Amino acid sequence: MWSLDQQALKTTKLVIITVASTFISLFFVLSYLYHSSGSDALGLLTFDFTFYNTYTLKEPVSDNNNNETHEELPAADDYEYDVELVIATLKQQNTSWYSTYFPGWKSNIYIVDEAAAPLTVPQNKGNEAMVYLTYIIDRYDSLPNNALFLHAERFQWHNDNPDYDGYPLLRDFQFTYLQEEGYVNLRCVWAIGCPVAIHPFEDEVVSEQHQDQTTGEIYKQAFEELLPHHPVPGEVGISCCAQFAVTKDMIRQRPKEDYIRFRDWLLNTPFQDGLSGRFFEYSWHSKGPFTSS
Repeated sequence: MWSLDQQALKTTKLVIITVASTFISLFFVLSYLYHSSGSDALGLLTFDFTFYNTYTLKEPVSDNNNNETHEELPAADDYEYDVELVIATLKQQNTSWYSTYFPGWKSNIYIVDEAAAPLTVPQNKGNEAMVYLTYIIDRYDSLPNNALFLHAERFQWHNDNPDYDGYPLLRDFQFTYLQEEGYVNLRCVWAIGCPVAIHPFEDEVVSEQHQDQTTGEIYKQAFEELLPHHPVPGEVGISCCAQFAVTKDMIRQRPKEDYIRFRDWLLNTPFQDGLSGRFFEYSWHSKGPFTSS
């Protein structure tokens, strides 16, 4: 049998050999990365290490050198990648990141609380739904093949990303899948809204005091007013929070007049923004706003 000293000596030798081998291997890996792709390789390693440990991410390199951001984006004249962004924002919010990291995609920035803005809405009412409907109405005859409907800020809690970052969400978006489906929600996480959030018949409460009502309580009434020829669904479930992509063909399954009617309802409804806007949030995906049957 080995004595305790002999066992300790053997263990020490094994540790030394293992550590030395690890450092030698690491040296060759880093040397290879450095010589094959330049000193930026070390920066990428640093980015990977810090990605999940801070909300203040290292920004992508400036436009002129940002190969990762722009070289992966196909030409704008490719049918699948004829893309426009529709962005609902307040004037104090920062939307510059869209044009910085996605310059090949036209950004339609609707500033809802600035009447003199190049793009705005008839009235700041109904949250982002007013912006989305206004864009569809204004551009119905000249829609891009793919439209992404979005909120303003890059970092938002409802972005489907560990760091709530909207940049990788758009960078990795699969337009081929959108062309197949016609509509894609940008949030896959079930919370909040899935599998079922609203039972229109069970939840309904008719009241003149709308400020105290929930979306479930007014959903049936709103649905019947907006889509009188469609049966009210028994259950409604969709991942929040009204960021999605739609194809031109899907939008045009409804005539322009329907979207005008939807916006008129939004302008005139007595429901507060939190109710009227959220009704649309729970309806964009259904066989109603975007399909005629």
